[in-house]
Amino acid sequence: MVFSSIEFLFYFLPVTLIGYYILKRWRKAANIFLSVMSLGFYAFGAPKFFPIMMASIVANWLFGLWVDKVRGEKKKARLALTLMVVFNLALLGVFKYLMFLMNSLNLWFSLHLPVPQITLPIGISFFTFQAMSYVIDVYRGKGQVQRNLMNVCLYISFFPQLIAGPIVRYQTVADEIQNRKENFDDFIEGTVRFMRGLCKKMLLANNLGLLVDTAFGLETAQLSVVSAWLAACAYLMQVYYDFSGYSDMAIGLGRMFGFHFLENFVYPFLCKSVGEFWKRWHISLGSWFTDYVYIPLGGSRVKTPRLVFNMMVVWTLTGLWHGAAWTYFLWGFGFGVFLVIERLTGMGKWMSNHKIGHFYAMFVVVTITVMIRSDNLHVARIFYGSMFGMSGAPLWNPLTGAFLREYGPFLAAGVLFSLPVPEFLRDRLHVSPNLMKVVGSVCLLALTFISITYIAVGSYNPFIYFNF
Repeated sequence: MVFSSIEFLFYFLPVTLIGYYILKRWRKAANIFLSVMSLGFYAFGAPKFFPIMMASIVANWLFGLWVDKVRGEKKKARLALTLMVVFNLALLGVFKYLMFLMNSLNLWFSLHLPVPQITLPIGISFFTFQAMSYVIDVYRGKGQVQRNLMNVCLYISFFPQLIAGPIVRYQTVADEIQNRKENFDDFIEGTVRFMRGLCKKMLLANNLGLLVDTAFGLETAQLSVVSAWLAACAYLMQVYYDFSGYSDMAIGLGRMFGFHFLENFVYPFLCKSVGEFWKRWHISLGSWFTDYVYIPLGGSRVKTPRLVFNMMVVWTLTGLWHGAAWTYFLWGFGFGVFLVIERLTGMGKWMSNHKIGHFYAMFVVVTITVMIRSDNLHVARIFYGSMFGMSGAPLWNPLTGAFLREYGPFLAAGVLFSLPVPEFLRDRLHVSPNLMKVVGSVCLLALTFISITYIAVGSYNPFIYFNF
């Protein structure tokens, strides 16, 4: 079940909201109800993976109790924490990386090892990282242990962020699990945020995705340099509106139930360096790797060789977190290389103070992101050849014009709405806040209605981050 579906919008969500607000005065009953509905949400879309998620929840609940019990005994606490990490990474490794590993070994060493056919459980990267966050934060004393299994279940399986994030850190919501306060203003703000996310997803991400799928499905000879770059830029915008739209919907839904999740995107296309881009993009993942991997490795308070090692480990893992393929590995590695260069040379700070920094950052981000849209390295090499005119591709051809006629408005809208338009209207043009609110509300209602009509007719509607 996805947020942009009839089943969710007109059946699951209304029933969940009504049931929750009937029970909300009894916190324990409300939490149990939310947990049961969240588990049902997951089971509806992925019934065969339900036992895997339940095993993760129960195991990490027990690890949390164990860590809390022996916290005063350093060796025992570290043993419990180590076993927790091994369990979670083994779970993720078997279901997400085993096939990739076996195929790679067969390729490298000309082996004929049997490769098990394992289907990737939906959302496993997200709920595994959240489960680990719970136990680590209990170990660090940044959140009280949850002795009630259903409270741990609610944190890990809460349906707004279960499938595709944002990754909610336990310390962020530890207190709200039992002591949150719902109110009308939060509910309205959450509803508006959900509607904005739905519009991003249905009207921009999906239509840009049609251009991307068409371009990547063409033969090399059919692509011009300009059309390849249009597709590359469209893919970056598709990922942005797909994932930031999902994050908006998740944050909005959380707010409806009294939870306050942190922001996951802050105008990333305004960046003037690659480092700044990653401070604005998928913030929950970046902060997770920073706190749970980068800093434990020593962070930046080390000598230069170790700093480079720490950064490359984090970015290689970031790439592999997104997908078990060499394209994802090189995507993460590539970003790591640029971040190391910016850090060691001071180029990142220099770019941040000059207008050229914006063009540099977006050129790098668009170019590297092509890697994860490519099915394999061969496809990536061919597409890069078209982008840079190395495969005999013309600068322009009739297909380029067709792309612009068909998808130009969506590309333009994608650029426009990636910018802080409300702030510009308020601060530069001095438009009345009340007028902005009225016009914005009318436009949002109209766009939401159009989005629902897209859903009703069963239009193109994938979620990219479900694959990650």
